[in-house]
Amino acid sequence: MPETGTTTPRERYRAQVRTEVKERAWEQIATAGASALSLNAIARQMGMSGPALYRYYAGRDELITELIRDAYRSLADTFRAASASGPDVTALAHALRGWALDDPHRYFLVYGTPVPGYHAPDDVTAIASEIMAALLDACTSLPSVGSDGPMTPFDAHLDGHRQWADDHPAPPAALSRALSFWTRLHGVLSLELAGHFTGMGFDPAQLFAAELDALSGPPAN
Repeated sequence: MPETGTTTPRERYRAQVRTEVKERAWEQIATAGASALSLNAIARQMGMSGPALYRYYAGRDELITELIRDAYRSLADTFRAASASGPDVTALAHALRGWALDDPHRYFLVYGTPVPGYHAPDDVTAIASEIMAALLDACTSLPSVGSDGPMTPFDAHLDGHRQWADDHPAPPAALSRALSFWTRLHGVLSLELAGHFTGMGFDPAQLFAAELDALSGPPAN
């Protein structure tokens, strides 16, 4: 049975308003982009004054943080579900594409052009680290990525520059493979979602699959 009496009517109302504000914000982002996000415009849509809405969100940056936090948490949960049977780069890649196609505006908020003047707080960065950790786990499990094989110059560079991996114990070759996955697959997705493949006469899903096959095979020497 659901718990009762755990929140007051005021708290429930506050949660409802904050949820509606986020819904209106996504509508604004879909229309004009995140950089044009305006709490005053949202307040007018909701029949509220600007000062009244600022009781629910202190400013634009707090609202953007909530949207980005929700987006990263959604992808982290998607990756967790895709990894339920064990680390698998193919499952993660298809989960990423499905998540991106499901809501391109959400994708571009976290992986598109940064919002001018906005800096994400540490807890948002921590959620992003969960996503990368899932990819690093999967790349470490690839049979073609050994921990004792010869290192490329970039492998050696990453071995001494792994702050982005948040101290994940992946071997250098797995670090390199994870970055290749992240950059190449995001490159394909970003171009596809922005419409740059429209009219070119091929299926972007096939391009994505080809990149994934190339990345999953033995590393190039």
